[in-house]
Amino acid sequence: MKITKLDIYILRAPDTGRPHWVSNFIVPRANEILVRMHTDEGVEGVGIATSYTPIAAAIKAFRSGIAELVVGADPLAPERLYQKLFALTSQRIASEKGWTREAIVRISAAMDIAAWDIVGKVAGLPLYRLFGGYRNEVPCYVTCAYYRDGKDMAELRDEMQMLKAQGHTGFKGKVGGLPLKEDIERMALVREVIGDDKELMIDVNRGWDLATAIEGARLLEPLRPRWLEEPVRWADDRRELKLLARHTRIPLSAGESELTSYGCRALLEEQAIQILQFDCTMMGGFTEGRKLAALCEFNHVQVAPHHDCFIHAHIVAASPAGCIVESFTDPERDPLQAELFEDPPRIANGRLTLKEAPGLGLKLSEAALKKFGEQIL
Repeated sequence: MKITKLDIYILRAPDTGRPHWVSNFIVPRANEILVRMHTDEGVEGVGIATSYTPIAAAIKAFRSGIAELVVGADPLAPERLYQKLFALTSQRIASEKGWTREAIVRISAAMDIAAWDIVGKVAGLPLYRLFGGYRNEVPCYVTCAYYRDGKDMAELRDEMQMLKAQGHTGFKGKVGGLPLKEDIERMALVREVIGDDKELMIDVNRGWDLATAIEGARLLEPLRPRWLEEPVRWADDRRELKLLARHTRIPLSAGESELTSYGCRALLEEQAIQILQFDCTMMGGFTEGRKLAALCEFNHVQVAPHHDCFIHAHIVAASPAGCIVESFTDPERDPLQAELFEDPPRIANGRLTLKEAPGLGLKLSEAALKKFGEQIL
């Protein structure tokens, strides 16, 4: 089998004029690469890459020939294809063409996921079964409590009541963008609304220095968070995560901000976290995601991937280390989860149930593609 053609789209959602903030940056409502991979045997695969940074660098790489290195390759050899693309980060051609390292990493992830989708379809099996088939249902939480201009406690209460009514049993709130006292009050309100029987996770998005993280963890402990995510700033996060762990009983998590799987490996080697949150759509695809899940299992670390629950459910369901997936069920925050796929896996009562359709088991909505997509290749 050979890859004969690639259709490349950039997915964007319209600017509402009232963005969602985390502690230190605006989170795009949609900023993704979508790959449709065609083959000479008529089997098609879909892959997605997510970027929180401007996507112009990836567009430039596609328009200057990077896709030509994929056409003609064997999609049933995703490891070989991934290694070929990732190797570009160390090759002269990338400099000559102006392909940035981050753009190559994102593109290699999307291509890898599309290739694995084809592998699953050819095998006639959903990917979670090919990857191990540990279970067909995984826990699922919703990310919420973002900062928005003018958002007060009343609006936060309304948001949490809406999400609770959707049937969620796990909620992840954002902190780090306000003084500590105000953030603790916000999370106390979230805990009050969701009740003591629901799970609460706290995400700092690398917004605190070590001293603030130690105090923040102390003040958050009465709210019983399941984990404290990316609690310290980027510059020395692995060392500071280990230092913070000495001062709190709250499990620490990280990984989504790593550019490669090697950075995630270092988090495990340094025993800095208890929960790893890599993102197959931001780096590595399933080829690297499966390796990281195996490392987590051997290192007694749980797997709770960042973003794209319909993609990452295959990794979480396949491994004994699989913990939970992240969802966005407020269309104001992420319209793609609600609209991009026709009849996606069902989320109900805090669980996502995988389908038995082969590959990713996802069918693109042509209406959503027309609404959000710009075809660049």
